[in-house]
Amino acid sequence: MLRIIQRMQPLFLGLALLFIVLLLRSQWAELSQHTWRLNPSWLLASALFMLASWALEIQVWRQLLAVVGAHLPYWAAVRIWFLSAILRYVPGNIWQPLSMTLQCQRRGIAPEATLTSVAFYQILILLAASPIAALYLGLTGNWGLLTGLLQAWTPWLVAIGLVPVVMFVVRPSWLIELVNWFLAKFNRPPLVAGLTRASAAWVLLLAIADWLLWGACFAALTFALREFTPAEMVRLAPDLVAAYAIAYTIGFVSLLTPSGIGVREGALYLLLAPVLGGGLATVAAIAMRVWVTLGELLAAGASLVFLREKNPPAVQPSLTDSPRGAVQ
Repeated sequence: MLRIIQRMQPLFLGLALLFIVLLLRSQWAELSQHTWRLNPSWLLASALFMLASWALEIQVWRQLLAVVGAHLPYWAAVRIWFLSAILRYVPGNIWQPLSMTLQCQRRGIAPEATLTSVAFYQILILLAASPIAALYLGLTGNWGLLTGLLQAWTPWLVAIGLVPVVMFVVRPSWLIELVNWFLAKFNRPPLVAGLTRASAAWVLLLAIADWLLWGACFAALTFALREFTPAEMVRLAPDLVAAYAIAYTIGFVSLLTPSGIGVREGALYLLLAPVLGGGLATVAAIAMRVWVTLGELLAAGASLVFLREKNPPAVQPSLTDSPRGAVQ
């Protein structure tokens, strides 16, 4: 099934781009009535939040590498992260982890360690979005355009979303056990990892903080698009922060298009149209996609120019040598 989805991704990507065009067209009357302008101060704030988000999530990935016994200098991780991130937009959903694996292997990190750390990171960001969504939806019951359909189910949906988070904190070793079960199927040695309850809770808190920073990045970019009063910004900030985490997660798990293109924007529109208006919600969603993509391209270029690799270190010891790697 996954192979079929991967082969059809170019089709899904074309449909997603068509959806964005049709969405813009449907909101054109409202869009044409706005006086659009870019506020440089809010753009700068958005860029700073974006940089802070990247800095934090790279550190989270390094700590997850440490969990499985691999260690990577911070600036080497920055280079690998950004040179791989731009491959998310290539259909297939395999190129980013493949690039990270190959680049880490050049630095002596076993492929199993890199792939496991990437899988842990992807699971972690999904888990970290749940408390934010649960708090927002539990307090507001606001599902955007779907409120009438889903509001009565909010308590049940919130509870279901929090169950995996509780499982992760109470018994984080199940992730390692799951990975080792897969490795055994391919006659690979098991990973010896150190993921305690304390370290699991710590990386989860870091991932939640990362979501809040990305939400602040999106909110600041939205505030840069037109004039808002201070009271409006205070009222809209929780909607914008929570909506971005929810929409990104929906796009991430959809698997239909590279990096959730179209899916994330559609989810943002559904969640924010009632509070922002359809026109501004559409522009904010698309602007965030362009803004982050531009940032990733600039970061990848800067990594190539300023973080050149000269002589990668020798191969590190095998992952199965000793139970290293508890999160520092």
